[in-house]
Amino acid sequence: MLTRPANAARTREAALGRSLGPAGTPQGVALLLPAGPPEGTGRPTRLSSAAVRQLARALARAGRRDGLAAHVVQYRVRGWNGDAADPVRDAMWAVDEVVRRYGDVPVALIGVDMGGRAALRAAGHDAVGSVAALAPWLPADSVADEPVKQLAGRRVLIVHGTDDARTEPESSYRLAERVKKANRDVCRFEVHTDGHTLSGHRAEVGALTADFVLGSLFERDYARSLADAFAAPPPLGLRMPLAAGFGSAAYH
Repeated sequence: MLTRPANAARTREAALGRSLGPAGTPQGVALLLPAGPPEGTGRPTRLSSAAVRQLARALARAGRRDGLAAHVVQYRVRGWNGDAADPVRDAMWAVDEVVRRYGDVPVALIGVDMGGRAALRAAGHDAVGSVAALAPWLPADSVADEPVKQLAGRRVLIVHGTDDARTEPESSYRLAERVKKANRDVCRFEVHTDGHTLSGHRAEVGALTADFVLGSLFERDYARSLADAFAAPPPLGLRMPLAAGFGSAAYH
């Protein structure tokens, strides 16, 4: 009987989900990085990408007139897996694939949970100009050693619910503090009383993310609160409250 090699899971290839956006060559690309567990070499589940797929559709709608395409990255394996940092490798591959398909277009990485950490790590790719990390998974015991040099020259948005019981909000604040020392284009929003999925303020988080992505990729003017968050010194710009109803007229 044939046996499966021990490293078979890691020989699978990453992929880009179907393009959401213009039929022709896009003018900018948003890559959505799903959540996942700390460990796991099995195939990712469809459920893991459901949340970012919804956000990808919303971004494509919001950026239609600008020529924005959105793709969900399909990981090789479902977990982070320690030093292997598997989703970071997949994110870097995905940016390379965007460049191969579309040429020199600006790229934004948008990650949720584990995908948020992967987006921050993969920001060093030359094609990436902006990163949004939503409820990023940043283990408290390693956040002080999390790399930040790759974020120099990038625009960075972090969003975290204050009642998140799965990923530590203070870890993302501590990371934002470190990044802000070398990069003024960093801001962080707090979603008060919301949890890990940010479901209580889904529309506001979606609108904020869209405003950030479109402003960063296409040089649109940011909404006032986002512009203020970038301009404010710590801790104000890193603990900016996300207002209820943010962007409702433009988002729906």
